[in-house]
Amino acid sequence: MGAAAPDGLILVRDLRALGVPSSTIVFRCRKVGGVWWRPLLGLVALARGVLTVHQRLVAALLVAGDDAVVTGLAACRLHGLERVPEHDEVHVLIPHRNRHRSEGFLVAERTKRMPTSRILDGIRCAALHRALLDGARRLSRIDDVRALLCEAVQRHKVTVAALRAEIEAGSCRGAALVRIVIAELEDGILSAAEAWLRELVLGMDDFPAVRWNVELERPDGSPLATVDGLVDGVPLVIELHSFAHHADLETYDATMRRHGELAAAGYLVVPLTPKEVRDDPAGVRRKLRAALEELRARQVSPSAA
Repeated sequence: MGAAAPDGLILVRDLRALGVPSSTIVFRCRKVGGVWWRPLLGLVALARGVLTVHQRLVAALLVAGDDAVVTGLAACRLHGLERVPEHDEVHVLIPHRNRHRSEGFLVAERTKRMPTSRILDGIRCAALHRALLDGARRLSRIDDVRALLCEAVQRHKVTVAALRAEIEAGSCRGAALVRIVIAELEDGILSAAEAWLRELVLGMDDFPAVRWNVELERPDGSPLATVDGLVDGVPLVIELHSFAHHADLETYDATMRRHGELAAAGYLVVPLTPKEVRDDPAGVRRKLRAALEELRARQVSPSAA
């Protein structure tokens, strides 16, 4: 039996094909005293207990059929992403002709656009750009969408262009927040905190436009720094610093050296924290306006890439 069910899971029809009578299956799956149980309709687990994460993925694919692929948040984890919201569902895509329904932890979505797939940890998964958007569409908090998509782009696992192409080709259902975040990514945003700051600056009618994640150069053309935000028309740099990235002296010293190099090149740096942007937007506006006035008084404008 173990060879036919290496993960401890087997379809009822396969048990019958092995010669196990239906009466035996019913008896062993009884609620009181049974040694087997049914995690999903038509599926038997050969040992009592909670399924592991891997077993849930295997179970979903066994029940959904040979053409099914895991997508969404579960697939994002298999692709190696870390900032994936907690979830209990296993989301699978099945061909549109398939009539299998969702049940329990299995979310079966019929589609006319079956994605390319690959095997990860023994599980058949949708390509990452599809998995990301299938997962993001089911999220209700925009910061969760930001965390998911920004990580994938930051780690060069997917391009913004691929996300844009997928959102345009796919369903409109649940796409509103995803479209907002893709537009932010296209504007250079790479984190939720940068997105908060972008929204804040866009709401300041008296403040110039800001370019995000800009590469600055020295006068000789050599790289100076990549800064979170550069204000148009003046050498004003906005930097976001979180405690997580400055919790040790070495990182803190590197940040101070970076600020010194920017100052030596003629830039004024406004350091902000994500908490400050989120909790004290009025204070952030005052800081930005004060820095802008100071620089306008200086009338200095070094070049930027």
